[in-house]
Amino acid sequence: MNAENALRRRLLLTGAAAGLVAATTLPGTAHARDADVVEPDIDSTRTWGARSPGGTIRLLDHRPSRIVVHHTVSANTSDFSRARAHAHAHWVQDLHMDKNGWVDTGYHFLVSRGGWITEGRHGSLKALTGGTTFPLGTHTAGQNDYAVGIACEGAYHDGAVPPGAQWEVLVTLCAYTCSRYRVPSGQIYGHKDYGDTLCPGVVHDMLPRLRAEVAALLA
Repeated sequence: MNAENALRRRLLLTGAAAGLVAATTLPGTAHARDADVVEPDIDSTRTWGARSPGGTIRLLDHRPSRIVVHHTVSANTSDFSRARAHAHAHWVQDLHMDKNGWVDTGYHFLVSRGGWITEGRHGSLKALTGGTTFPLGTHTAGQNDYAVGIACEGAYHDGAVPPGAQWEVLVTLCAYTCSRYRVPSGQIYGHKDYGDTLCPGVVHDMLPRLRAEVAALLA
């Protein structure tokens, strides 16, 4: 990443943190106002060199009503680079297409341990920017028609916690997603809310904090 992009990313996160300190909205009550929400840097499928989908991805002609957070159960690496985020995106796509037999990455977006965001399912970034449609994902049984799937790199079911950079960017991405899709901050859930799974591990216990910090950014 060049110096200009690095500076922009730092400024985005600094602005998000400033908004969090200043806000006083109660968690779960905030609705988004686009002008107040930071737009994070998201590396598109083209940027990280994703494979083409294995079939047609259905574009839903309505807004999602919630966000579902996951973890990918990958290694808790200390490599926080952008290159590692891209390698992780490849790993997830290969797993979902080659082992699970899905058309593409099941999640809409991935947040790396170093705080880099990659587009997962093709078309997710364009749809998010438009704010009125989203691609049908494959991440949560019974919720794929209604939920944006955001997955955190790493395994958080055995006591590990997300690194600070990952958490900060997860908050920023959730706030931006709530803004673009008019999703209330209280409508952020974990995978285990909808099935018999450990996913997203300790991140599920942190959901009240996530909702509160997103609400603050939307206030």
